[in-house]
Amino acid sequence: MALKVRSLFSERNDRWEVKVIGEVDIDSADELKLKLVDLLMEKNRSIFINAEDMDYIDSTGLGMLIGIVKRLKAENNDLIIVNPKSGILKLLTITGLDKVFTVREE
Repeated sequence: MALKVRSLFSERNDRWEVKVIGEVDIDSADELKLKLVDLLMEKNRSIFINAEDMDYIDSTGLGMLIGIVKRLKAENNDLIIVNPKSGILKLLTITGLDKVFTVREE
């Protein structure tokens, strides 16, 4: 499945709200990275990722998100992942990345 990314800046919450649809893997991680970096160049604020329609993420995608977190933390911002599917949540927990990213259900 192709990757789709939708984003908007929430003035009320002072953050980027990003919906990721599909798979984040070696073929699509750069596409998502470029989109997130473009958002941060426009307005460096926390990123809220709605992952309810993210079907899969591999180690390339996870590595890319770690790089984004480092960039965000340098400006005291956060990466928040909400509503990940059970397989993705399990992967984040097993790898300890649930401590690096804020992960929650909404």
